[in-house]
Amino acid sequence: MSARTWRIAGINFDHFHMGDLLRMVADHPTAQIVGISDEQPQRMEAAISNFGISRTDVFTDYRQCIEKTRPDMVVLCPSTAEHALWTERIAPFGVHILMEKPFASSLADADRMILAMQDHGRQLAINWPLRWYASHVTAYRLVRQGAIGTVQQVHFYDGNRGPLWHGADKIEKEPTAAEKDASWFYKKELGGGSLLDYLGYGTTLGTWYMDNQKPTEVTCMMDAPAGLEVDEHSITVARYPTGLSKFETRWGTFTDPWTHQPQPKCGFVIVGSDGTISSYDYEDTIRVQDRTNVAGRIISVDTLPEDESNPIGYFLACLQQDRPVDGPLSTVVSRIGQQIVDTAYQSALAQQTLPLIEQ
Repeated sequence: MSARTWRIAGINFDHFHMGDLLRMVADHPTAQIVGISDEQPQRMEAAISNFGISRTDVFTDYRQCIEKTRPDMVVLCPSTAEHALWTERIAPFGVHILMEKPFASSLADADRMILAMQDHGRQLAINWPLRWYASHVTAYRLVRQGAIGTVQQVHFYDGNRGPLWHGADKIEKEPTAAEKDASWFYKKELGGGSLLDYLGYGTTLGTWYMDNQKPTEVTCMMDAPAGLEVDEHSITVARYPTGLSKFETRWGTFTDPWTHQPQPKCGFVIVGSDGTISSYDYEDTIRVQDRTNVAGRIISVDTLPEDESNPIGYFLACLQQDRPVDGPLSTVVSRIGQQIVDTAYQSALAQQTLPLIEQ
């Protein structure tokens, strides 16, 4: 099948990851940014400058953007609480959607998104940036090859100094109190908080590592500092038939993991029946213990091909080859991750262990 040029529009700049995703589109050999849209024009200025977007392709009305630019795919970066709303707005235009993480603010919203896309016969992919770290992809390859036997536990710790301490391309910032007060990241009704921001990473990639196994019950605690209506730290324990797994989220790490790994390190420890793997964010090696080397050995991470190194390359390869997205980007795996997130959130509110929410 010959390559085609894929027309891509970026709509809703609530999440600063839009700048990162548009850069991936601009760098892709068979992709083109055909339009961008946001209700707050100033939020698009950096993208206009960075990618040389014509003012004629910039809109404040998403409907005009789609009707005039005719994209094949739309990248969406709304606040977490509005993921279902924006999916339902865009789906009727018959375009594929790449939604920036997390999946949704609730399982019910996730199911609305799945239904909206099914009704119009297009693909929905959920982007989890940790999916593209070579360390975690290498760990998954080894898991699938049986290097540590059957996965029994996944332990996850991740976060950063806070969502306003950096922007697109990881440019460092120091937020003011006013910026924090105004940001959707710190508003409960818009899906803010470290749990909803980061727990889905751990539960979704954890589900991937555990071959889509579901826990039976979940316990969670959240910590919201005085003066905030959302948490900055959460710890979730999930009971599986094979044992207990732990997923911890943190805004307020001592350093950002892309500059200097904080302690605890951000990433995963995967425990199997015949060994263990430690895989940390941004690192060039992983550590593996197995029956042949119980002391452990250091393994260099895999070099990822273009269609496995970022969400734009991967999603376009799926569309070009007419195959469904799989793994963490799929709604199947992401939905299980969302079930755990929902149960964790309700557990924290109820201050008790709860069975996994199914509907």
